[in-house]
Amino acid sequence: WIAQQGTRKLVTSWHIVVNTASRHVWIYRNGRVVRSFEAVVGKPSTPTPTGNFFVEETVKMPASEAGGPFALALSARSNVLQEFDGGPGQIALHGLDNVGGTPGTAASHGCIRLEDSAMRWLAARIVSGTPVTITAP
Repeated sequence: WIAQQGTRKLVTSWHIVVNTASRHVWIYRNGRVVRSFEAVVGKPSTPTPTGNFFVEETVKMPASEAGGPFALALSARSNVLQEFDGGPGQIALHGLDNVGGTPGTAASHGCIRLEDSAMRWLAARIVSGTPVTITAP
């Protein structure tokens, strides 16, 4: 925990909404949709968790790493995988580098995969604390 006097309140105009049923991501700014992307979402055995989350951090990925070129690490955690590839089962929006997938399908371990161009666009605009709402139908 941190003391309240060591913090400051910030507001963002951005909001990310993911719908796992339609396999789409909508990016809102000031309440208006500014972009939308088809996505790869979790497969039935490892579904993308639903709820209200936030972006914890934006990570630039090395070319050799799975999920590049960027990942937006979320406060969401998998309901199925307590750990994944040495990590805590954390859910992220990330690219297709070295993992592949076809946007519009359910094939991931729970993360939301987007085309690399979409991830570059997001990484240039989205900051820590941005709210992310993940819904099913």
